[in-house]
Amino acid sequence: MYKILHKEVLSDVNKLMVIEASAVARKARAGQFIIIRIDEEGERIPLTIADYNRDAGTVTIIFQEVGKTTMQLGRMEEGDSLVTVVGPLGHPTEIENFGTVICVGGGVGIAPIYPVARALREAGNHVISIIGARTRDLLFWEDKMREVSDELIVCTDDGSYGRKALVTEPLKELLDAHGAAVQRVWAIGPAIMMKFVSSTTQPYNVKTIVSLNTIMIDGTGMCGGCRVLLDEGAQFVCVDGPEFDGHKVDWNNLLARQRYYQTEEKAAVDRYEHQCRLDKAIEEESARNG
Repeated sequence: MYKILHKEVLSDVNKLMVIEASAVARKARAGQFIIIRIDEEGERIPLTIADYNRDAGTVTIIFQEVGKTTMQLGRMEEGDSLVTVVGPLGHPTEIENFGTVICVGGGVGIAPIYPVARALREAGNHVISIIGARTRDLLFWEDKMREVSDELIVCTDDGSYGRKALVTEPLKELLDAHGAAVQRVWAIGPAIMMKFVSSTTQPYNVKTIVSLNTIMIDGTGMCGGCRVLLDEGAQFVCVDGPEFDGHKVDWNNLLARQRYYQTEEKAAVDRYEHQCRLDKAIEEESARNG
């Protein structure tokens, strides 16, 4: 069992948890992920490692409640335990002193871009970071990102905080001003965001690394659920990724595959919310009856 040592509510839908997982923490590196199960009957879901502490034997995850399992995970509290935490999985980020690099984090993608930016800064790079979200309430870790960046640009879609812009707008401005100096761009966030980051950087011929979060079951390359099409053919996110050259990804195929189970996912959420309402009604009735 893997105990939840700390929990933070970052917004109505974004939660942070620090989990006791010493074997994972000992080997974890920037860019890798874990697969968790809440209980013996639960589904296996991949979550990118937002941080790790080798001395304390912990890993930190940040997730958004978008489906039944993440909603159930969000209701767990400090002291509760997960039945399995598998990892670290996937190839770590390629870290070296490239020179000037840009790290772009969108929404929950701010969490996994943080250890990447930190590792790049520690390797001697000049790190420019751009973080963005739909609204101020969904932004988090601004201070942590500022600590590991030489320059930080904050955006919100609605202008409620920072600059009113999509992350691609300041990215294009930076490439116009410093294009020849920028050696790499990393982008982590919703697939549609990573698609447009990649299309923004392509005319400048700046290598762009994206971290893909696809449908995944076993995490060993056996099920084929996380298949992604690249220019050179199909690869599997779990064993060949999760990072890929964004200019080589077939984004339309990826976005279509992410929608495969929308009907089933909605039905699972409806059943879970219905059960939660029933459980609450039973508790309230029991309390009234003493």
